[in-house]
Amino acid sequence: MSFPWAKEYAPTNGVTKFLDEKLPLPRLVYNAVGAGYPVPRNLSYFWNFGVLAGFFLVVQIVTGVVLAMHYAANAQVAFATTEHIMRDVNWGWMMRYAHANGASFFFIVIYLHIFRGLFYSSYKAPREMIWLLGVVIFLLMMATAFMGYVLPWGQMSFWGAKVITGLFGAIPVVGEPIQVWLLGGFAPDNAALNRFFSLHFLLPFVIAGVVILHIWALHIPGSSNPTGVEVKSESDTLPFHPYYTAKDGFGLGIALLLFFTMVFFLPNALGHPDNYIEANPLSTPAHIVPEWYFWPFYAILRAFTVDFLFFPAKLLGVIAMFGSILVWFILPWLDKSPVRSGHYRPLFRKFFWFGLIPAMVVLFICGGAPAEEPYVMLSQIATAYYFLHFLVILPIVGQIEKSEPLPYSITEAVLGSDKKAVLGENTTPAV
Repeated sequence: MSFPWAKEYAPTNGVTKFLDEKLPLPRLVYNAVGAGYPVPRNLSYFWNFGVLAGFFLVVQIVTGVVLAMHYAANAQVAFATTEHIMRDVNWGWMMRYAHANGASFFFIVIYLHIFRGLFYSSYKAPREMIWLLGVVIFLLMMATAFMGYVLPWGQMSFWGAKVITGLFGAIPVVGEPIQVWLLGGFAPDNAALNRFFSLHFLLPFVIAGVVILHIWALHIPGSSNPTGVEVKSESDTLPFHPYYTAKDGFGLGIALLLFFTMVFFLPNALGHPDNYIEANPLSTPAHIVPEWYFWPFYAILRAFTVDFLFFPAKLLGVIAMFGSILVWFILPWLDKSPVRSGHYRPLFRKFFWFGLIPAMVVLFICGGAPAEEPYVMLSQIATAYYFLHFLVILPIVGQIEKSEPLPYSITEAVLGSDKKAVLGENTTPAV
């Protein structure tokens, strides 16, 4: 958003003047992440996670390109080339550990980014497109991560590919042909490994393209903020640089400290030990699990154990698993509350902290646990609440809830007073 008080870019020397005339990249950067981009003055550290997500996407692309130089997408040698990277390639072990743990950190910051958006209702008008593009990014991330998990060709890689692609077999009539088409055969082998490697290499660049659209969409209405009140005057904003570049830099420093602690001291803590065993189609692991960031959706998949009418349990699980993410696409139209921030919505806040968050924690735990009691029953309860929260509770709460008084402006929320409010220019809170 270009506010009237936004600073104009002014070239300071001949080179920047030449660039501004011929290829105005400095102006673009200045207006996108520099002093020419005013943002709300009350953004908390929860607004750091978008920048962190962009950073870890870059980490994944850079380390992935380096690893691809030494990897062979062939079922006969894929596991051996992975070990070759770990043992023989200079700094190969660090590249692989940075890539594997970078995926986990990417998902961590994305999950925090998503749940910040859910609490502060960042999906509401005029920011619906930002949210929708964010959900598309999340779906692309899941596809990319799944294909990447297959590439080391360990036991969990092989059997994970077998189980996940087997989900398409639950679709009536066309399911089995789709599964065979995806794998290039009746089981994961060279054809599947080649196409998964190609797509795993390609999709991060597609994600980067959608991220650009996501940021572009963000700059049209401007950033949301913890109060949910829109910007009214210059006093409500600060230039992105140097204030938020410094704040994001501090957050990035903390994230890097945690990231390199994992890479150097706990590199395999978030992985599965069975993936250090070469894939064996004749030996099924006792407990097949995907990577930890898929666990909630895996728990939803396994929560359906009984056929219903003409729908087999497996098909119901597949529909629910995909539906648990697709429901996010309609959130802007499900939540009718005129108030955005959860800080001013007491009933919404209770259902969020004591309903949705515990349900997600239970799904995380159950997704990584064996498919036995009490985990199956707990995942069924959590799955039921998950869908009830978005499809029933959220719309009803939006209609009946009485929100707390909103501040007149961002300045009032931060400083406790606003000259415009004192002068009586506008006493109606904007939501």
